[in-house]
Amino acid sequence: MDPIISVRGLGKQYRLATRRAAYATLRESIMRRLRGLGRDSTADGERTFWALRDVSVDVAPGEVVGVIGRNGAGKSTLLKVLSRITDPTEGEVDLYGRVGCLLEVGTGFHAELTGRDNVFLSGAVLGMRREEIRRKFDDIVGFAGVAAFLDTPVKYYSSGMTMRLAFSVAAHLDPEILIIDEVLAVGDAAFQQKCLGKMGDAARQGRTILFVSHNMAAVRGLCRRVLLLDGGRIVMDGDVDACISRYLADASESGANQVDLSMTHSRQGHGELRFHRITLCATGDRAIVPAGRRIELQLDMRVETAVSDVELSVAVDTAEGVRVCEWSSGATLGRIARLEPGAYRLNCGVDQNILSPGRYVLAPIARTGRRILDYVPGAMPFEIAWSGDGVHDGRDDPSGLVRVGSTWTPPESAPGI
Repeated sequence: MDPIISVRGLGKQYRLATRRAAYATLRESIMRRLRGLGRDSTADGERTFWALRDVSVDVAPGEVVGVIGRNGAGKSTLLKVLSRITDPTEGEVDLYGRVGCLLEVGTGFHAELTGRDNVFLSGAVLGMRREEIRRKFDDIVGFAGVAAFLDTPVKYYSSGMTMRLAFSVAAHLDPEILIIDEVLAVGDAAFQQKCLGKMGDAARQGRTILFVSHNMAAVRGLCRRVLLLDGGRIVMDGDVDACISRYLADASESGANQVDLSMTHSRQGHGELRFHRITLCATGDRAIVPAGRRIELQLDMRVETAVSDVELSVAVDTAEGVRVCEWSSGATLGRIARLEPGAYRLNCGVDQNILSPGRYVLAPIARTGRRILDYVPGAMPFEIAWSGDGVHDGRDDPSGLVRVGSTWTPPESAPGI
């Protein structure tokens, strides 16, 4: 069977500038050329990195393929290239069919427009004709469950309501190829199951699905094939259980106690505040904490636009994607009244470590009211290990969302971040 997606030698390079180069005059540019100096990228503080390199893969019609890997592995970049949002630096991609994609919550939405208007706007952005949207309108609204708020501006919606409506529009596009990038993480469990059911229906109808997620249970339940990415390359392609096992093992073995989040695309939120780095204050350079012992975290973040009424938290998920608990700044700091643009650092200490021995991942979240400013799922893998002295106050079954007591320090200015 001929592939519906064919990728050959795909690469995507980004140029990073550590500081802004001064503007050169036309005379200076000409003189540099005449002297044979050209452009001195090192002087300008520029460097490059490959988000994708030498990626080749074929996907057959009707396949449901999971794409997994750590933050920064290249998953979102791959999907953006396949969605024709980002141009590749090298290689080629052949797509045979209509493509529907949902890469971020509220894609194509306008905050000032009502839910009704945004259905038509988002549908048009995704390539649906007006008559097609009219014909499917009731089904879209019914699936999203927001009929009572249809004539309310989207800026008053919670992030969950916005996500439900955005996913519903994309799901009813009825494309031959459906691309989903970690958008189910902010939905409640019931809606996640509903979305997985919808994607399962699409797969049974012969549609091709590419599904990026840090929720290994969802990947295992939906997909029949998995691509494991690391460092912008496909390091494993094949059996679901084998790929997931290798991913979890690699995450545990390379569990550094500090993770740079500045370049990861696997994040959601409106972007006024962005997490820059997360550090687990563990012994040595491994992300391992003895069971029952105090957990200490350090969060570095940048505020691009002044924000008010901010709540910061860190969610804890099992390696399979089950939410265990959440450590919130609300109990200690309350809601932070205002953060001006700049870099900040704050610490979180958890004395009541109820986590059972096993592998987990941390996901920092910043909210203002119901608005998500930044959310990085699967940000840092870490491990709870037996302490060796019998100290363990945890439960045997790490499941169910619990608000656990934690102590937070107020954000301090950190201009070096």
